[in-house]
Amino acid sequence: MSKSSTLAAWPVPRSSTNRVLLCCFIAILAEGYDVGVLGAILPALSEYEAWALSPLELGALGSYALIGMLIGAMTIGTLSDRYGRRNMLVVSVLIFASAQIGVALAPSPELFGLFRFIGGLGMGGVIPVGAALTIEYSPPEKRSFNYGLMYSGYSLGILAAGLVALVLLEHIGWRGVVAIGALPLLILPFLAKATPESLEYLLIRGRTEEAAKIASKLRINPYRENDWKPAPRADGKKYSTADAIKVMFKGKMALGTIGFWISLFCGLLLVYGLNTWLPSLMRDAGYDLGSSLTFLMVFSLASAIGGLLIGGIADKWGKKICLVTFYLIGAVGILMLMFPNNIFINYGFVALAGVGSISTSLVLTGWVADYYPAYARGTATGWALSFARIGAISGPLIGGWIGSAQLPFEWNFIIFAIIGGIAALFILMIPTKGGEQSVQQNIEVEPGASVAGTASGTEQR
Repeated sequence: MSKSSTLAAWPVPRSSTNRVLLCCFIAILAEGYDVGVLGAILPALSEYEAWALSPLELGALGSYALIGMLIGAMTIGTLSDRYGRRNMLVVSVLIFASAQIGVALAPSPELFGLFRFIGGLGMGGVIPVGAALTIEYSPPEKRSFNYGLMYSGYSLGILAAGLVALVLLEHIGWRGVVAIGALPLLILPFLAKATPESLEYLLIRGRTEEAAKIASKLRINPYRENDWKPAPRADGKKYSTADAIKVMFKGKMALGTIGFWISLFCGLLLVYGLNTWLPSLMRDAGYDLGSSLTFLMVFSLASAIGGLLIGGIADKWGKKICLVTFYLIGAVGILMLMFPNNIFINYGFVALAGVGSISTSLVLTGWVADYYPAYARGTATGWALSFARIGAISGPLIGGWIGSAQLPFEWNFIIFAIIGGIAALFILMIPTKGGEQSVQQNIEVEPGASVAGTASGTEQR
């Protein structure tokens, strides 16, 4: 299939794609704030005399939400197949935004951790639902870029947490900074009304009239049901969950699955480890609280911009070489932070660390969803992210363990840099395209024909 044919055939107007991206962006932005707020308030929590937390206990607080996210990604992702992606997106935001009220009012670190865990259930659900909607409503040749655009909200949310803490922490305390994370409750009516339901979901559930109405509302033209349904099996039967699991470990797909799982494990370990500990590490390096929070904001802003950059490069030049390069660049940036450089030079290295961790990992997640056959997309992405959450949980704990072991703070940067190198190594072992291809890849596209379901079968560079 030629790229020009794909461009001519894509039936979803740009305005409708942008609408989906906006709704998912808002949800991810809200999640980013709740993820980043712990790192922003961690220096204040470490000095909170009422709790007198050790470095290891502080690291544990950073992992409670991640445990919830591991469970939430699997549970809410599965529920979205039954109750709809739009509904579960709204439910996810409701859960994690409401939980922030409990975190802000928590009288003990145990309850603080409990509410962080509950919030994590919702945060874990936003990612697979937002990814599915973004991929479904984006043209195949722009999926990495659009995914990066949508997911830049995550980095901007972390940036917002740093800015709020920098400006308001001394005035409203860490509880007030956390409570601001409940404000997304006010936008739930907008999300519920503006987010379109997945056409794939509706057609799989047999709700053809509702799907046709949404397609008309989104001005999808031409709209044909078969273009939005998963490709059938060779024997004409529907694909089952067992088929989706089997294909992940079959032939070259098995090698790709191992590469995705390990590299995502390392990527999320970097993301959550650095998000949690970066301000504290920079304070240990001799910077004051304001400067330390500025490092977190530079880290987040650079990763937001980097997501668009890497997404565009990946679409044009190929995902594999792009991801390997930027994971290595990120590792170098992390390692260089251990040296007493000029503050502006360290800002540059922090920016590289953000691009080489958050930005690269989010584009990698988009590749997972685009790599496998259409019928296995959700299962493969969910399983990969669930395994990667173990890395996310480990990130804050590694920083806490290094602090408790009284090792020099430089060891944090050395270990995180090594992990970035391991991520790049396992990207290299991923075959450049999946071992199976969807039926749509071999269809000749006529001018004006829809190719909504082709992306999972396109070749990866």
